[in-house]
Amino acid sequence: MNKIILFFYFTLTVTFVSAQELNARVTVVANRVGNTVNRSTFITLQTALNNFLNNRKWTKDAYAANEKIDCNFLLNLEQTSDANVYSASLSVQAARPVFNTSYLSPIINYKDDNVLFKYVEFQILEFNESRVSGSDALVSNLTAVFAYYANLVLAFDNLSFAPKGGDVYFQKAQNIINNAPDGRGISGWKAFDGIRNRYWLVENMLNSRYNIMHDVYYNYYRLGMDKLYEDENVSRTELLNVLNLLNSFNTENPNTMINQFFFQGKSTELIKIFSKAKAMDKARASELLQKLDLTNATTYKEQLK
Repeated sequence: MNKIILFFYFTLTVTFVSAQELNARVTVVANRVGNTVNRSTFITLQTALNNFLNNRKWTKDAYAANEKIDCNFLLNLEQTSDANVYSASLSVQAARPVFNTSYLSPIINYKDDNVLFKYVEFQILEFNESRVSGSDALVSNLTAVFAYYANLVLAFDNLSFAPKGGDVYFQKAQNIINNAPDGRGISGWKAFDGIRNRYWLVENMLNSRYNIMHDVYYNYYRLGMDKLYEDENVSRTELLNVLNLLNSFNTENPNTMINQFFFQGKSTELIKIFSKAKAMDKARASELLQKLDLTNATTYKEQLK
């Protein structure tokens, strides 16, 4: 009997220690791909990508089932003139639980329009941190992109719980950038590929000049959102402090990618929080949000009167 109990204890321990970190859902959309490609290819690809993200150990840490990070990946394909080669956009969303509530606060809501890759049905999705780019750049670009965003999900989630908590994963994402596949049509990995891409996002988070953004993320979630249940007024005060921090950052460093990235997916949340604030705080929040999040400026102006 003792041996049986010991066996089950060992099994549970191993299961806990080896538990993966992501609760990811990958959806592959192929409406814009012609009928010359067997539709089962995309079902197989979707399954393979789900397994790639959810069954791989991305960290050395042990994650309990309820600690897994909820995230969604939407890969929207478009056929190219080359056989088995696809151009795609990848939308990445991740959310973080707010302390003492069932609410999930958005932490990543980003669309990457520069994903080019080659995939043949039943192709094995391989990724090696030490050798990111394989012999075929278009084949390895798919897993490099997904591995990059898996590390970003881990980075921002960990940062929201501990100061500088995401650094190790930002560094891993940087390693993928430094060793990324290079070939005709592949973009998003280099500084000269544009002003808002994979390169610049990680550059902003590792640039010592922008260290304040680490405070912004930690203060927003741990000191702000996590206090909502305990004391809404204290939470709003901290969130307003975060907006003031962002305003100072944006004044000193205009047009950075990370400022835009921070606000994506947060407008509804911010409006709901500050709509209940005191008149003076609501007015200040509206003023700052219209300035910092230009995409939703009109919405803030109308709903935070």
